[in-house]
Amino acid sequence: MTATRTRVEDAIDMLTADHKRVLKMFKDYEKLKDGGSKAKKSDLATAICLEITIHSMLEEEIFYPAVRKAVDDDDMMDEALVEHAGAKDLIDQLQDMEPGDDLYDAKVTVLGEEIEHHAGEEEKDMFRKAKKARVDTAALGERMMERKEVLMEELGGNVAARK
Repeated sequence: MTATRTRVEDAIDMLTADHKRVLKMFKDYEKLKDGGSKAKKSDLATAICLEITIHSMLEEEIFYPAVRKAVDDDDMMDEALVEHAGAKDLIDQLQDMEPGDDLYDAKVTVLGEEIEHHAGEEEKDMFRKAKKARVDTAALGERMMERKEVLMEELGGNVAARK
């Protein structure tokens, strides 16, 4: 643990904060749909895609395996992975497009709807079951924070380099 990080963030608190942050970003994008500049739309969509990509990687690499081990609900875990795959597909499509292209705004909107649904299921069902099963979310949070820092450096740098 670095000296700058004074407390370990609980994994569920961290994931919930990510959900709130990205859902606000989608609301901000909605405000740009009519009359927002292409540059602002592009920057915000890029930031949304980066947030979702890193969040998904943290869940798939660290959080989901721990929850799957502790909670007897393979269907819930499998559905979460399928939802991630759908989001990744839309993100891949968006990364090959620019604002102003046909369906660009629609794809951002649908991605937002999918993420809102996915986050709601996690918060209402998966997180509750993880807490009930006494998953060590403090230890997971520490691992996830360390991994997030690495991913932000790796993927965030790639996003900046692509512009």
